[in-house]
Amino acid sequence: MSNYAVFLRGINVGGINIKMADLRLALEPLPVTGVKTLLASGNFVCAAEATAPELKDLVEVCLRDRFGYDARVVVLDRDRLAAIIEACPFPPDNKARHSYVTLSSDPAILDELETLGGGLAGVELARLSPEALAWPAPVGGTLDSPFSKLTAKAKNKSTTTTRNLRTLLKCRDALG
Repeated sequence: MSNYAVFLRGINVGGINIKMADLRLALEPLPVTGVKTLLASGNFVCAAEATAPELKDLVEVCLRDRFGYDARVVVLDRDRLAAIIEACPFPPDNKARHSYVTLSSDPAILDELETLGGGLAGVELARLSPEALAWPAPVGGTLDSPFSKLTAKAKNKSTTTTRNLRTLLKCRDALG
């Protein structure tokens, strides 16, 4: 049995609202145990016999069937999540800026984002793994930051999701 963190893309923003209690109920039929939702931004941890790709498929189908939207998730096992956090050169937060990690189920999208983002003035990026790219943003200016605008483009939305580094730390800690 493996322990996983699952990150849902695009919920509780842009009109797709799912209460965490409803999410837990929707996941009950799946072959997972110990489901715990974290924050209201679409994060949960669980244990499963399935591989990460198998769990991704199970969760996406479940969410599509239950909530009627084109669900996309990124699934990381405990060791992978810990390695991503450890690789991040940016602190979780300071008075001037917050650190974010864009996760993707498609490393080629992150390759492109890394190339395009690296050419933007004032953008700092750190590739943490094939599925993770870290970047800091000024406090209060995350959505206006050039890299945030780049990740928000339609072609990137279906395979990427971004979390504050603090959220990843909470998910890691919940996995034990």
